[in-house]
Amino acid sequence: MEFINEQEINKLIEQKIDDPKLQREIIEKSKDAKGLSLSDCATLLNINDKEILNELYETAKVVKEKIYGNRLVMFAPLYLTNLCVNNCMYCAFRKDNKDLTRKTLSVNEIVDETKYLVSQGHKRVLLVAGEHPKKSNMEFVGESVKAIYDVNLGGNNIRRININTAPQSVENFKTMKSFGIGTYQCFQETYHYETYKYMHPEGPKSDYEYRLYAMDRAIDAGIDDVGIGVLFGLTDYKFETLAMLQHAFYLDEKFGIGPHTISVPRLEPAFNAPAAEKPPFAVNDEDFKKLVAVLRLAVPYTGIILSTRERAELRRELFEVGISQISAGSRTSPGAYKESQDTMDEHHMEQFQLGDHRSLEEVVNDCTSLGYLPSFCTACYRSDRTGDRFMELAKTGNIGKLCVPNALATFKEYVNDFANDETKTNAVKFIEKEISKESEAAQRKINKMIERVDDGERDVFF
Repeated sequence: MEFINEQEINKLIEQKIDDPKLQREIIEKSKDAKGLSLSDCATLLNINDKEILNELYETAKVVKEKIYGNRLVMFAPLYLTNLCVNNCMYCAFRKDNKDLTRKTLSVNEIVDETKYLVSQGHKRVLLVAGEHPKKSNMEFVGESVKAIYDVNLGGNNIRRININTAPQSVENFKTMKSFGIGTYQCFQETYHYETYKYMHPEGPKSDYEYRLYAMDRAIDAGIDDVGIGVLFGLTDYKFETLAMLQHAFYLDEKFGIGPHTISVPRLEPAFNAPAAEKPPFAVNDEDFKKLVAVLRLAVPYTGIILSTRERAELRRELFEVGISQISAGSRTSPGAYKESQDTMDEHHMEQFQLGDHRSLEEVVNDCTSLGYLPSFCTACYRSDRTGDRFMELAKTGNIGKLCVPNALATFKEYVNDFANDETKTNAVKFIEKEISKESEAAQRKINKMIERVDDGERDVFF
């Protein structure tokens, strides 16, 4: 466990530094968007004063917008199988859950799910699968990726597929890379070694170290966009936040590539999952909001992902403190998009319960009403702006020069093809307002892109 130093983390937590003057100095220092040290973050996690908390939140918003502007990237998960050989205490897919209805999608069913997502307006998906040597191997993942990319409905299609599967060998990661994927995600779930061993009693996932070094193998295999995360609620949130930052700092130092994304799921109820029924270290909303803000200041270059685990009201608050990517219109069981278009009954097949059941269009409307630009852009991956090239643009704050025009063009594409009349009216006004914020040169460039979209061209980006 070379780079996860539990002794250092515990020492920082035990110090309980709650010095308002120091906290304000750290917050002020963070405004240059160059990141923070582990001890800085530990100090910010101890903030209790409401006035200083508000300063933390306001600064997190400023830093996020300095790098990513007001954009919120949209995606949806697509579950391939809920078969799993692991026995994780918090997951409904655990192998000992005999009451769960098991299903693995066929290629035709994957196409049906994809068509549904495309018909809603989605442009990127996150493939998710339980760990099973026969049902979620590289051959099946490759067939699934090809089937998804092959779907095209009048110029509308999935343009980026990210993958969230079990850790792989370097050779398997090379194979995965050949499929044309975007980001590879793998969550450690908990970085606390003893908690990890307890929560993962059986199966290949019980190997803490193999999972911990998954990103090293993925990067060695040529996958230069990787995403990390923990499942908050399994142990002390301060420990998990600091440990995840140790992981991020380690990747950045070793490879020159910090995590492309950090995900912050909280433990939610899950069917026949003992730890999920009563989270051992439940994280309240205020602490959750605080840790998201600290992550944003600590690693300003990374995309912070918020799922539909959280209810809509809290998601709105978290947009204000650093979130830059969100799922929308999600389902968490294989085949649920096609089978549950009009209901939320997933037949005892879902991985966990959702907090936000709104459709993509409802989320889009909500985002624009709050002043956020829904982005369906997938240009970076297909323009070779990945890994260190993306990091250079993000760390210097220059990624927005590319992202703003691309986000506006893809949003206009969504509006033209999928929005109802009310959404379209509001969105057109929103887009005009966003364009007006740009320089005259940028406005000309964006307007030309939007003209191409309005003339029927699709997938306009640079």
